[in-house]
Amino acid sequence: MTPYNEHKADVLKRLATSRQSGLTSEEAQARLTQHGPNALAASKPLPAWRQFLATLKEPLVIILFIAVLLAWASAGYDFFVRHDPSHGMAAVYESIAILLLIFVNAGLSFWQAKSAQKSLDALKVMADHHAKVLRDGDWLTVPATELVPGDIVSVKTGDFIEADVRWLHVAELQTNEAHLTGEAEPVQKQTHALGADVQIGDRTNMGFSGATVTHGNGLGVVVATGMQTELGKIATLLDQVKDKKTPIERTIARLTTKLMIVAMVIVAFTLLVELLKAYQQTGSLSFAALAESLSTAIALAVAAIPDALPAVLSIVLTVGATMLAKNNGLIKSLNSVETLGATSYIASDKTGTLTKNEMTVTRFYANGASYVVEGDGYEPVGEIIPDDEADTPGFSRFMMAAVLNNEAAIQTDDEGRSRPYGNPTDVALVVMGHKFGIDRDTILSKDQAQDIDIIRELPFDSDRKMMSVVIKDGDQYQVLTKGAPDVILAKTDAILDHDQLVTLPAGQTAVEAQVNRFAEQALRTLAVTLRDIDEDLALHGSTAELEQHLTLLGIAGIIDPPRPEVRQSVTTLHQAGIQVVMITGDHAVTARAIALKLGIVTDPSARVVEGKQLEAMTDEDLFRLAPSIRVYARVSPEHKQRIVRALQRHGETVAMTGDGINDAPALRAADIGIAMGINGTEVTKDAADLILLDDKFTTIERSVRAGRTIFGNIKNFMRHELTTNVAEVLALLFGVLLMTQPVGQVAATTPTLTALMVLWVNMISDALPSFALGYDVPEADLMNQPPRNVKQSILHGMLGRIFLRGIVMGGLVYVAFIWAASQGMSGAEAQTLAFLTLVFGQLWHVFDARSTRTLFARNPFENHQLLLAVAFAAVASLLVTIMPFFNEVMGTAPLSSTLYAAVVFIPALPTLILSGIKELWLRWHRPPVAPERQAAPEHD
Repeated sequence: MTPYNEHKADVLKRLATSRQSGLTSEEAQARLTQHGPNALAASKPLPAWRQFLATLKEPLVIILFIAVLLAWASAGYDFFVRHDPSHGMAAVYESIAILLLIFVNAGLSFWQAKSAQKSLDALKVMADHHAKVLRDGDWLTVPATELVPGDIVSVKTGDFIEADVRWLHVAELQTNEAHLTGEAEPVQKQTHALGADVQIGDRTNMGFSGATVTHGNGLGVVVATGMQTELGKIATLLDQVKDKKTPIERTIARLTTKLMIVAMVIVAFTLLVELLKAYQQTGSLSFAALAESLSTAIALAVAAIPDALPAVLSIVLTVGATMLAKNNGLIKSLNSVETLGATSYIASDKTGTLTKNEMTVTRFYANGASYVVEGDGYEPVGEIIPDDEADTPGFSRFMMAAVLNNEAAIQTDDEGRSRPYGNPTDVALVVMGHKFGIDRDTILSKDQAQDIDIIRELPFDSDRKMMSVVIKDGDQYQVLTKGAPDVILAKTDAILDHDQLVTLPAGQTAVEAQVNRFAEQALRTLAVTLRDIDEDLALHGSTAELEQHLTLLGIAGIIDPPRPEVRQSVTTLHQAGIQVVMITGDHAVTARAIALKLGIVTDPSARVVEGKQLEAMTDEDLFRLAPSIRVYARVSPEHKQRIVRALQRHGETVAMTGDGINDAPALRAADIGIAMGINGTEVTKDAADLILLDDKFTTIERSVRAGRTIFGNIKNFMRHELTTNVAEVLALLFGVLLMTQPVGQVAATTPTLTALMVLWVNMISDALPSFALGYDVPEADLMNQPPRNVKQSILHGMLGRIFLRGIVMGGLVYVAFIWAASQGMSGAEAQTLAFLTLVFGQLWHVFDARSTRTLFARNPFENHQLLLAVAFAAVASLLVTIMPFFNEVMGTAPLSSTLYAAVVFIPALPTLILSGIKELWLRWHRPPVAPERQAAPEHD
């Protein structure tokens, strides 16, 4: 049996402890040894060196290491067998350049991992708290870590509850358990056993580790410490949730594995062909022939791998993270930037995320008339408007009673914002009073014409469900009482209606009807009353004597208001094919009403699934039901995880938002976790991938837009990168397969491009423009498009275009090489001409790659970063063919001015012709489409 189902005497007996004397010091020490410290378990971090080595296990990196080994083998043969130091140094330069590339990429990946989530640090660092505990019959103050099951503890207003406790005695005790339940309203505590299995928020005889005491005091027995507490269970849930790879990580992993296989096949094929060519020419195989073949094999290995892919991908994602930061979104994991663009479900906590977490009076009924109170939250700005302008009997007495029977306050901080102090419901009444122009301190001030004093206070308790104050107004004594309407009406004799007293039960029906109308709007209701009394009763009357024969002044309707911007964001997300699901610990009626206001559901009778129903469901039941449910109520952290996983089983990419500790496991389990930056706990921020710095749901919408934009730019980059790789590989393969005899001064085994030329192309003339593509604005109306299918390859719809342009570009590079050889140029000159043809071919192609349609569909001058990158790559590539140092290291050679002019402009022809043909075809077969508003499908 759980402690909340047990009688308190049975709990004490089971824990072998005494309410009068507590545990003995010896027994406490024995239990501390048995149960361990009252602390959350810490996970051992992965050593930095292992994190760094993990970055070197990627398939692309393995291929590059193989290329390094081949380069070293070639260099060793040149130095020690052929005694050709010049050729050997070229191989050494190649290996150094490749190693530099490997470790730059590894460094970027390592830095990204180190700056990502800090795991459970915030959750598992327990503050240096102390607890008041009864040991050996004496009250002691001990470190919170030394609490053990069976300890008797005492708490008062302002204290932290340091372990899970079963209350033995309470005096107006209220605790804030928002860190577990997500609900801001304090929970009134009592000591009676509960007869049913209830959720955390309804366990009113329990106190939970991490909660704070907002009112009253209490005495309890510790029933769980450390990882056995409800807070500890959440920490366990976080540990059990494994980090998930993002869609882009899974896509890139599949792609790189395929590219690794392709590269290995190409290298093996090249070595085989080169050795066969040598055998045909000499009639034998030798190490010399193998060494000659290695040069081409290394170049092909480098050409087949998009070397810049990890670095450029990180840079492009960083650009996306910067875009998000400007929109108040702090991304912790770069790969999560793209995941936002694939999001198909947003599962959101209600309190503090969809709502403001600021209890507000939005309507009230007083003196027989209904009123609307404008304004949300704690800012005292808003008008009070009657439902019927012709019926305004006045409500000042209701307002005065609501403000005076109150212990809360609002104060303005240094930034000019209103800060609440006290019970949230009382704060709501205080704010309402400010909107009317009155506040408690002013009313009680001696400078006022009225002479009002508070004589007695009768605090709220869970048995009475009321709170009262006795005031003296001049020579008149009054008792002001507020509480639940059903309780108040049972003690009410009359109702104030248009300044007339209507005795019950005559006016009761109208009041109850008003209460029901407020409830249908998800408003919590509070009745406010007044009673004139004599001096003796005021000074000496009991609570029961004072709280009867009341006159009802009015009913306040209170709600945690929806954030005003959320409804439009929900509409925009629905237009983008993204479903919004509310998951809350609040009651079903309130949850449905808020969901209706926000547009999450449109049917007033929409089904709401509660935590108890989820408990009765199997995972298969939930799997079948999840796609049709938009509102979940009274749920626990485990339920949130189950909901997220059920949606993920349907292939959905799920984002989970939240601000409380109770949201952290679901945030970790989701494809992307989104935390509130202002009101969110440190635990939630650590578990999240995206932190909303302004706590606004609209930032999620902008983040999704940014994520889709980044993915579009990544596709453009991949289109450009792989087209270049295809061109490089084919240019080299054409040389291997077609050049079987020497041409002019160029030997048959001379590769079309050297490995360092290929590296230069990949890292400078290819990577820099690709990086600049990350700054492109979207070319489509992204938020009217459905979420992309994460199961589809990132290359879906692009392969035809990549291969066609790659084949043409690679063919042109080989033609330039053969033409130069046939003109009697040296091998270095022929390779240089091929190198520059490839460089400028891809620099022209990048303007075509940035559009899913054609080169002519976008303004080429709108991306200034791209123009600068292209200009730099062009000038730098020309310089490496002129400067002697690069002539020696890269194997380049100067060309004539006529050839320089030719390699700048002739490589533009394939891009211009192919793009022109496609543009004409599109315009012929369909009406023109505005390039920045609608994207055309890929085809060639």
